[in-house]
Order: sequence, then structure tokens, then C-alpha cells
Amino acid sequence: MPSPLHAVAHNPALPPELLARLIADADEDLAEELAERADLTPDQVRQLADGYEGAAVRLAARGLLRAEDVDPLARPQVALVLLDEGRGDPDWARLFAGDPEELVRVRLASAVGLPDEAADLLAADESADVVAVLAIHTARLDLLTRLAAHPLPTVRRWAAANEAMPVELLTALLDDPEVMVREQAAANPTTPGAAAARLVADHAMIRQALATHPGLPAEAYHRLGGDEIPWVRSNLAQNPGIDEGLIRRLAEDDGHDVRRSLAQHPRVPLDLLARLATTVRIGPALLLPRIAAADAAELAGLAGSREARVRMLAAARRDLPVALRDRLAADPDAKVVKSVAPHPGLTAAQLTAMLDAFGTTVATAVAANPDAPGAVLDRIVATPPTPVKALRTVAAHPNASPAALATCLAAPDSRAAAAAAANPALPVAVMAELLAQRPSGP
Repeated sequence: MPSPLHAVAHNPALPPELLARLIADADEDLAEELAERADLTPDQVRQLADGYEGAAVRLAARGLLRAEDVDPLARPQVALVLLDEGRGDPDWARLFAGDPEELVRVRLASAVGLPDEAADLLAADESADVVAVLAIHTARLDLLTRLAAHPLPTVRRWAAANEAMPVELLTALLDDPEVMVREQAAANPTTPGAAAARLVADHAMIRQALATHPGLPAEAYHRLGGDEIPWVRSNLAQNPGIDEGLIRRLAEDDGHDVRRSLAQHPRVPLDLLARLATTVRIGPALLLPRIAAADAAELAGLAGSREARVRMLAAARRDLPVALRDRLAADPDAKVVKSVAPHPGLTAAQLTAMLDAFGTTVATAVAANPDAPGAVLDRIVATPPTPVKALRTVAAHPNASPAALATCLAAPDSRAAAAAAANPALPVAVMAELLAQRPSGP
């Protein structure tokens, strides 16, 4: 987490004269932060790139440096970034393919559009790590054929994970003598499901991988549903390829994490999801694909449940009909109110009523509302004990007042202070004070 001074370097409202001061006084770490800014002039880009390696790497990744701006011998890491982005000089790839530093060759092996000569050199590299990285990234058929038969299991393993691998080669890798190779081939979604299904009685690690495959025959899924390893069944529970019968069977499974994983299934029936919500800790409802896909009638049904944990499922949506949103905003249960509080469109009166009813329990969620006015945010930071997460959220809010930001800057929590320093609403005079805390000179 950056210090408040470094966070100011990200503040989009930083005036040009203060930005110029920061660049002139930057050290390596601060220069890297400044390299992320969207308002750098060409001269400032050159100044940062010429003076600081880390900043040059970030500027290259952002497309602000060109191949002609970089000497690959002097700045190999910058040149590798440009090669990664497909914007480097092809001659560099041939140069780096023979570099004595293994890490340089590993980086090169993942670059897009490698010239054939460089790829051939990497495929014959003495380092297994270099060849393995090439195996998972290359799309060249001749190289894939060669690497799928490589004598080292590590290389064959990562070749088996490459989704560009031809079907016939993936099918052959399912019979590899090494477990880790068969595991990767079983998990590769482009491996034919009918072929992969023959591994349902193989090693436990392979069955765990196989349970994630989206195209197995139904019979194979049902067999995995009875596997003795809970992790296999947990992986299976999230698989979009399983049918409703198996979904309902897994809903009765008390194995570790099986039912919690099932809640993430995109087609879990709502009646099962409502039951899961009351029996297992399923995590933030916003992450549940089935809730994201629910229609207005389904949301209304969930919101009408007698169970607060079920109402929370609907409350997590951020596009609720107004009447339903307002109904949940007035819910008698703090957990439901906490879920709906960040919903856009809630009025200052509604947000204030939430704080009146539940205080600090909902303070962070209220602060996360994009429409929360400055007065509501002021109340949150002025009402002890303010939760740390609430301070961080207020500190990043575009409606935060100078007084609220001053409180966040003075907070012992460094993340809250940094968020306040990066907030465009921070007064320029305060930005200047933060800059003055650092001695001049890099």
C-alpha cells in the first residue's frame, strides 16, 4: 500500500506544477507510481523513462514507449515488456533467446508473435522452465507436436494445458505415464469430453481436475458425484455441465465446501439456493451467478422470504426495481440493509435512516453508496468507533468533504490515509503539504 505521498502521485486532480515537482524529486518507487498517470506530457514520459527502470517498464506496458525509444541491451526488461505486448522489434527476440540469464529467456517464451527462429531456440533450451513456458504459450502446430512428446514431464504437463493443442495430441496425453500430465490434459476444456471421461477412476488429482471439465458425458459427472474425495465433488458442484438431478444430489452433500461451491453454480434452482443460503456460508451474494441472472419476479420472491439471509440474495443486486429496492432498504434486519445500502438511487434520507437504525454495523456499506452525500459521509467518520473499512471507503468516495478527508488522512490506518491522498476532492493546499513532507531530491 503506498504512503499518502505516493498516493498523491495517483491523484488525478494534482495540479501541473505539483506534478512537475514530484517528477523532479522522485525516487525509484515514486517514479513507478507517477508512470501510471494519464496526464503525463511527452517530456515527462521521457524524463521518467530515462531516469528510472521501473517507471520505464510501466510506461512501456501502457504503450507510452515505442521500440525505437528502447535500447534492448541497456534496458532488457523494458524491451521484454514491448515484446510481451507484440510491439517490440523481432530482432530482440532472437537476441534474448540466447541471453545467459534464464529469467530473460523465460519471459521471452511467453511473448506473443515470437519469430520462428527465436521460438525454435527456446524449444531447444537447456532450461526446463523456459521450454515449459513456451509449451503453454505457443500456438505453432509443429512445436506443439514436438513439445507434447518432450522427454521431460514438466514440459508435457504445460503442453497439455495449452488450449491450442490439437485434439489428437490432447487425447494421447490422457494416456501419459505421468499423473501431472494426465491431470492437465483432463482439465483442458478443449480435450474431448468422451475421451477424458475414461479417467474417472484414475488418480485423485486427475479426478479433481476432471470434475472441472465442461464437456463430460452425464454418466461421468454422476460417477464423480459419488467420489470419495470431497474436493472432487466440490469442483463438480460449480461445473456448468452437470444436470439438475446431480445439482439436487449435491445439495444434500455435507462434504467440505460442496454445498458452498454449489451456490456458485449458474443454474442452481432458486429453491435450492434459498435453502443453501440458510445452511452454509456462501459468501458475498454479488458473486452468485444465479442471482445475477434472476428476473424481476424471482427477485421479488426472494425479497419476500421470511429468512433474512434469503432476502440478502436479492438485496445484493444493483439494478433492483425502485419499489423493491426501497422495501429492502427499510428491512428490519441489519444484514439485509447492509446488502442493499450500496444500491444506486437511495436518497440521503434513506441512508441516514439506515445509520439511525443500525449505526456502525452498516456504516461501511452506506459509505459505499455512490450517491451518498458529503453530510452522510461526514457523519460516518465523526461517529466513533468508525470501522476501519468505513474510513477507507469514505476516503475514496468522490463526495467526501475536505473535513472527512482530513480525518481519513490522520487515521492510523495507512490504507485510509492513502485513499484520501488519492481522492480528487482533496484540496490542493493539502496536496502541497503532503509534498512538503518529503525532502527535495531523488
